[in-house]
Amino acid sequence: MRTTRSARPFLADIGFIASSALLLMLLQTVLRGILLARNADLAATASTDDLVGAFLVGLRFDLIITSYMVLPLVLGLLLPNGLGERRLARLWLLVTGGIVLLLGVSEPEFYHQFHTRLNSLAFQYLKEDPATVSSMIWHGFPVVRYLLLWALLLGLLTWGLSLADRWTRKFGQTYPAWWLRLPVFLLCAFLTALGARGTLRHGAPLRWGDAFHSQNLFANHLALNGTWSLAKAAMGNKKKDAGKIWLKAMNREQALARTRQLLLAPGDDLQQPDQYPVLRRHQPGATLPHPPKNLVFIIMESFSGQFTGALGNDHGITPRFDELAQEGLLFDHFFSNGTHTHQGMFSTVACFPNLPGFEYLMQEPEGQHQFSGLPALLKPLGFQDLYVYNGAFNWDNQEGFFRNQGMTRFIGRDQMENPVFTDPTWGVSDQDMFDQALREFSRLDADKPFFAVLQTLSNHTPYALPHPLPVKPVTGFGGLDQHLTAMRYADWALGRFFDEAKKQPWYQHTLFMLVGDHGFGVNKQLGDIDLLRFHVPMLLLAPGIQESFGKRIHTAATQQDIVPTAVSLLLGKPFSHQCWGRDLLSLPDEDPGFGIIKPSGSDHTVAHFRGQRIVIKPPHGKAVSGRYQLYPQPSFTPDEQLPERDQMLEDLKAYVSTAMRALVENRTGLPKQQKKRL
Repeated sequence: MRTTRSARPFLADIGFIASSALLLMLLQTVLRGILLARNADLAATASTDDLVGAFLVGLRFDLIITSYMVLPLVLGLLLPNGLGERRLARLWLLVTGGIVLLLGVSEPEFYHQFHTRLNSLAFQYLKEDPATVSSMIWHGFPVVRYLLLWALLLGLLTWGLSLADRWTRKFGQTYPAWWLRLPVFLLCAFLTALGARGTLRHGAPLRWGDAFHSQNLFANHLALNGTWSLAKAAMGNKKKDAGKIWLKAMNREQALARTRQLLLAPGDDLQQPDQYPVLRRHQPGATLPHPPKNLVFIIMESFSGQFTGALGNDHGITPRFDELAQEGLLFDHFFSNGTHTHQGMFSTVACFPNLPGFEYLMQEPEGQHQFSGLPALLKPLGFQDLYVYNGAFNWDNQEGFFRNQGMTRFIGRDQMENPVFTDPTWGVSDQDMFDQALREFSRLDADKPFFAVLQTLSNHTPYALPHPLPVKPVTGFGGLDQHLTAMRYADWALGRFFDEAKKQPWYQHTLFMLVGDHGFGVNKQLGDIDLLRFHVPMLLLAPGIQESFGKRIHTAATQQDIVPTAVSLLLGKPFSHQCWGRDLLSLPDEDPGFGIIKPSGSDHTVAHFRGQRIVIKPPHGKAVSGRYQLYPQPSFTPDEQLPERDQMLEDLKAYVSTAMRALVENRTGLPKQQKKRL
């Protein structure tokens, strides 16, 4: 009887740990419900079975987090008096539980914005500029509402732990002898370790691929745990580890040969092939009757193809772009290289791909390398350069990266003259940026050619816009109304810029390229890589362009194809480059086009599309293949028997591994003597 009484406090501590674990599991399920409610538009595409499955599968990921949280309490069972008064135990659970709850109430907006659970993108934003990010969050999201929700959940956790403490209050003053409690402790420790694995199978513990229980991407994402995915991003998926995997994906020579076959167009001649992987002399297949003198890239923030009228999605969001499309050459199967502005910038201007582990290339040591982009190709020919941007150029290390590439003139928020509106987070409005660009163009030497990059920003959280708003606010799209209003405003500012530009003497001698830096999450998720987030318009405008090439091109392409295509039109003669894309106007008629794309953040999934066929390779597990279509309605049809599946998968491995070798070995630019003559 005495032994039984002395065992009661030990068993009471075990009861407290178990009831606390159940409480934490319940609260994490509530967090999953909040994520579901905030993204109800995406959930509408999932069946009830898929959503129920997400909650059931999600319990395994929640169990992992819970097991790590209660592990110190389990170890505390070895102490002479166990958990004692439990004050430290309750404090530990309150602190760690509070962190999990805070992440959980923050994640619904993160997912709504990026269509991914918490990952390294969160660290990247905070590391970049905490003040700017804090301002963006405060002005762009209902922070107070979420903080109140967090306080409510934290209060429930406090009350629940207090209740569990009372229900399992220890009796007696002494613990049983160690030889009596050691077996029970070992059993508890074993169960906790098993819970931390999340699975009973042999081999690897639970991985993110185990959450993919259905054909619905949102339901699969819903099954994950945000704290778990953020911890994984913090501890693993480092760029060098990812690089080692891809560097070993294929034999070096075999990969190089396949990559060259992908990239070389008819008439291209390799140069210094022993040193440079894809350096070639390119002969434009077709040119304009009168090659333009100047080149202007306009990179539009979050300009989604799914809301661009000229691409068949006429919701009245982009009337001015649609008018311009009637004058130019529109690419309707065009995709961004990533899902973040950072990737859109170096892919578009430096024509280098977004690679696993190097998503923030402009901030990495490898970003100091030279690339075969616009500055490298045009500065040696005497072109003046200009980069105009609404915000501060220290964001994403833009000025450092592009100055290293050869650009010299940067006009950011601090150089804007008399702006009509300044966003408290980012910078001036799009109309101010475009007005300043017009002023800067007038200050350039009219006798010398120029190239310019204009980058918009108003269509970005927190969507701060001038008042009164020059466009009608968008309604009828639920949670996207504010975003689409900002997109409509950006379109208005773009049209206003062209109204004025057409009056300038340099306009008739200028080639314009308009492209979205990336899209954004829409209600329909296409395939495992959420393809519609990458779908953006790309438009070329120049005198005589429709007479030479027509109004629309269906070739599948990405931002890496922009520089070789635009420079071919601009120069109208052979030139040397080492871009990781192709001149889209020099391809054979039967070439459907191809591209390699990758989401931002710690997700190392990479996809290769060729025409309307696609192969998606996750970092672990089996590749997915199928067919997609954008028109008249977006759809994705899995097809594991796709005839080109194996070839496309091998080409994907070859391209990524070859590009990564070139990057880590600093062989991405042009030889010095090549720069002089191009």
